[in-house]
Amino acid sequence: MLKAFSIKTSRRVEFINITGHLKKTLAESRTAAGTMTIFVPHTTAGVTINENADPDVVSDMIGHINKSVPFNDNYAHGEGNSAAHIKSTLFGPSLTIIIDQGELLLGTWQGVYFCEFDGPRMREFYVKIVEG
Repeated sequence: MLKAFSIKTSRRVEFINITGHLKKTLAESRTAAGTMTIFVPHTTAGVTINENADPDVVSDMIGHINKSVPFNDNYAHGEGNSAAHIKSTLFGPSLTIIIDQGELLLGTWQGVYFCEFDGPRMREFYVKIVEG
């Protein structure tokens, strides 16, 4: 099963919780065991798993990544979004999550986030479920 999602981001750097989309897709698939892969086909966005109980964690991550990879740092790339490319590479374009007994094997506090680094934009991500 392959499903495409469109997502509208509203800030230059933003983490959007997509866990609900993934759980709904898994329920629709009726897959009891296997893997789910989430793929972001953009060079200035990514995906990550982290805590979803306290919104301060996301705020702290955004603050730290923006400090670690500043927007303006004498980059050579003429388009002006080198920081977004670097952030995307650090986070990565895909994740794989194990499915067991019809559930994603996420930890109690874990959620899946679409990571925007060059917004706001219309974006896409894909979800592929493989039974097994």
